[in-house]
Amino acid sequence: MFRVRARTSVSTQPKLSVLFVCMGNICRSPTAEGVFRKLVEDAGLADRIEVDSAGTHAYHVGDPPDPRSQAAAAARGYDLSALRGRQLSEYDAERFDYVIVMDRGNFNRVTRLFGGAEPSDGQRAQVRLFMDFAVDRPEVEVPDPYVGGAEGFELVLDMIEAAAAGLLAEISAPPVSNGT
Repeated sequence: MFRVRARTSVSTQPKLSVLFVCMGNICRSPTAEGVFRKLVEDAGLADRIEVDSAGTHAYHVGDPPDPRSQAAAAARGYDLSALRGRQLSEYDAERFDYVIVMDRGNFNRVTRLFGGAEPSDGQRAQVRLFMDFAVDRPEVEVPDPYVGGAEGFELVLDMIEAAAAGLLAEISAPPVSNGT
């Protein structure tokens, strides 16, 4: 009698890690985390890409995303309900490959905390503005919808969906060979 042995798939590629950052971690960055996480799962890359979010300020540590963010996301098929706010740490510079920031003010806060925007000694992370990945959109920053109405959350979702698709395309593309 023959025994069939199950094959265990072991990835030889290191896991990439992406951290989305805004100010309070209850609107933009958890929305980006939820959207990007779903794109990664749908692409079959969940075993290769880790996703998280954080805020530059400690205003909402431990809080769920804003109910308006959750409602707008749920209407498009994204579940943010399990996410909880946390504050960015200097250790995130060592832990993540990509730190993706929603606006210039928070970009400046992140790079001050990390000591720069590019990987270096003690910094694994490459810090980038999220809208850099949305080549078909004119905006350079994702606006904070917190003080506005429902339309602000819809706009933010539109922008995040575009940028998330561009980010996934960039980080999941095979490395380009220089022919040597």
